[in-house]
Amino acid sequence: MECLQVWTAGLMTTLAFFIVTMHESGLPRVVAHRLDHADGVNKESHVVLTRQKREWQWNFLYVEEEKPAPVPYKIGQLKSSKKDSTMNFEIEGEGANSIFTVDRGGDLFVTTSLDREKKASYNLTARMYDKDNNLVEDAGHFVIHVTDINDNSPVFSQTFNGYIMERSKIGTFVTKVTATDADDPSTANGVLKYSLAKGGDVSAFSISETTGEISCKVNTLDRESRSQYTVVVKAQDLRGLASGITATTSVTITITDANDNTPSFRKPKYEMKAPENHKLNEVIDTLLVDDRDELKNKKPVFRILKEEYNKVFGIQLDSNKNGNLVLKQALDYEKTQRYTFTVQVKEDLEFPADNLNTAITSAQVTVEVTDVDEPPVFSETVYTFKVLEEHIVDQIGIIKASDPDRANKSIRYSIEEEGCPISVHPIKGQLSTVRRLDRELQATHVFHVKAREEPDGLESVVRVHIDVQDYNDHEPELDDVDAFVCENDTTNTVIGTLKANDEDDQPATFTFSLASPSSNFSIKDFGNSSAVILVKQGPFSVDDPKEYSVDVRISDGGQPVKTSVTKLAIKSCRCDAGRITKYCKPGARRMGVSFHALIAILLCIITILVIVILFAVRKRYQKDSLASMKNSGEIHEQLVTYDEEGGGEMDTNGYDVSILSSACQDGSLLRHSDHHAHPSLYAMVQKSQHRPQAPACKGDMAAMIEVKKDEADHDRDGFPYDTLHIYGYEGPESLAGSLSSLESSSSGSNLDYDFLNDWGPRFKALAELYGVDSSDYYHQY
Repeated sequence: MECLQVWTAGLMTTLAFFIVTMHESGLPRVVAHRLDHADGVNKESHVVLTRQKREWQWNFLYVEEEKPAPVPYKIGQLKSSKKDSTMNFEIEGEGANSIFTVDRGGDLFVTTSLDREKKASYNLTARMYDKDNNLVEDAGHFVIHVTDINDNSPVFSQTFNGYIMERSKIGTFVTKVTATDADDPSTANGVLKYSLAKGGDVSAFSISETTGEISCKVNTLDRESRSQYTVVVKAQDLRGLASGITATTSVTITITDANDNTPSFRKPKYEMKAPENHKLNEVIDTLLVDDRDELKNKKPVFRILKEEYNKVFGIQLDSNKNGNLVLKQALDYEKTQRYTFTVQVKEDLEFPADNLNTAITSAQVTVEVTDVDEPPVFSETVYTFKVLEEHIVDQIGIIKASDPDRANKSIRYSIEEEGCPISVHPIKGQLSTVRRLDRELQATHVFHVKAREEPDGLESVVRVHIDVQDYNDHEPELDDVDAFVCENDTTNTVIGTLKANDEDDQPATFTFSLASPSSNFSIKDFGNSSAVILVKQGPFSVDDPKEYSVDVRISDGGQPVKTSVTKLAIKSCRCDAGRITKYCKPGARRMGVSFHALIAILLCIITILVIVILFAVRKRYQKDSLASMKNSGEIHEQLVTYDEEGGGEMDTNGYDVSILSSACQDGSLLRHSDHHAHPSLYAMVQKSQHRPQAPACKGDMAAMIEVKKDEADHDRDGFPYDTLHIYGYEGPESLAGSLSSLESSSSGSNLDYDFLNDWGPRFKALAELYGVDSSDYYHQY
């Protein structure tokens, strides 16, 4: 019925537009006028434009959507005031001559069914021609509107979910649902109305008919009772009329948690055990609690009611918001075997609790301590003692450790570090020094003492500090003093300032005085660790050979008092009027020698003595070797040959051994002249003239020496054989006597040692001693 009413209203509107006369709107029309020839003698012909009033009598046409068109049906007629029976019409634009057609009478037809949701209007233009096909009426614009019918259902484009916290107030917004309708929103066909269908949970929620907003209509939502609701939302067009088309969607509403439940212990009593060596801040056991709220809203607070037990135990929340019982203070089975206390739990809630009457908010906890064999316990965590340096101390202090168990085993002590200067008594734990300590070398000694239960029980280690206290064991030393007297110095003239230093750590107050009386000088001590040397009596002279000095005694004022005496040399100088030195007689500034310098000197002396002893032992060994060689019958001599000089020998002139080679006139053993073709590379020897020796008897020794000498003369690669010829005897008929050069003298020698000048500066002295004049000559054999 309602569809029929809509269709009738559209038809009546169309008829009304055809009856009403449209307002005229001018379109320019071109009219050509030709000027008369007489008027156009001096004028050109031109086109005159004039406005013509439009004669179209319509603007809008309407057609109903979804109307079937098995044959084209008329929707209107094109009208003009100039229309006659001979006029023709043409249309152009959207859907012209396909969707819409016009006949010769101007009737407009629709050829197909239209869909407003696809296209709601069409823009077209019309022209009118006469029978000669001349344009009578130019483009007239008109619009064809497609009228809407309720042919589309509402559509929910997505899935909707809502969230609301439990115990929210009435009217709290939950979510908003929206649906769309493709029909014309300006008509009832596209206007939607929202409501909750009876198939969902409508008791706790409501919805706005126009906006689709869902809200809460109760304040008793409880997540723990019901955490989720499902409502069915219906959207209906035609403003909710029964004839409207409907669509539905399900909306899931989740109730979020609020902290409105008190935590409750899972049981009223908890019993647990803990060994006495349980580590601090570690969990002993867990106190389980139940809380109906979600984990993020669980905020339990635990409290131990006995105040003294709060020092021993503590409760910490774990990841599940349960209570972990942890140890805050070391347990001791020998003192306490059992702890019993009450733990209370509470929570700050956002809303009044529903389970307050049923929750267990207090629980009794019992912790039983179990016995464990524990290592020895020292009386202190770190021991610190003081020892005076340079003293052997038998009782530095006592290290005390005990067995904390009931067995109370005996303890044995030892020091872990090897070479420690401190020792510990294995039973008493008493510390003593092994050797004297020197604070200046090491001021603090740190080591570890181990305590072990007997016989082979547990052990513990403790650190011990020994602070070496200073003892006045170093003598004061005088600082460098530039003391000098001028020739014109008078009595009480200051010639030098005295200061001292001490390696000890104790604060020293140095005093200065003369260790022996002096007729020329005195010392004035100021009492502030400084003093000056004064002239007592002059005069002084640089030309005076006398050396001036004073013996300065220094005392450090420590306990015990240490003193030293230093001989201070005083220079004699020539000075100008301002005691500015011009010349000083050289002399030693300090006559004293420090202890360290004495040690260095002694070490040098000992080193030299060791070297000398080694040389002496080596020399003695060489002599013993020579003696053993002589005892074995071997005689080593130097034999000087005729044509070469033996390495450094100068006694060639002292001997004439030719008698050995001519004893029996045996020419076969003599050296031939052709053996001199290659002279020796060593220094040449100038042979002096000797008187001929008397012939001697032939002997086997003479022949042997001649052969050896001949081999040595022609061996260019060997060492000089004057140190290597060996013979056991000279022969019974030798007339040459001893061939040794040990007894010979260098005087009168014809040896030329000028070549030593070419050997460098080290042989210069030898060249000067043994060199010959330039007038001398030498010959080569």
